[in-house]
Amino acid sequence: MNNETNDNMIGNLPKNINKPSDAPKNDALEITGVVKHGSRIVGYELSNGHQIDKNAAVQMAKDGEIKGVGVSVSRKGEEYIRSLPDDNESNNLSNLPVIAIHS
Repeated sequence: MNNETNDNMIGNLPKNINKPSDAPKNDALEITGVVKHGSRIVGYELSNGHQIDKNAAVQMAKDGEIKGVGVSVSRKGEEYIRSLPDDNESNNLSNLPVIAIHS
């Protein structure tokens, strides 16, 4: 393993892991919960109480309508949202309340 520092990395993640998006608008919402079907994330609950699916969350994040998240691309080429680092783990998506749906 190469121990040299890599200026294109932050820890084990590439610096450009998040795709550029608009700065959050003044009235941007926050994600307050994660909607799951089984173990799979299918959507998010917003600070206004509305639930949105993953695709809507990605588009809203790109448009600056959700604060505290960035848009990344999975190895499969699918866009998804992820928490932006802010030294506060309590607001990370993985630490938010889960809303389980059954269908």
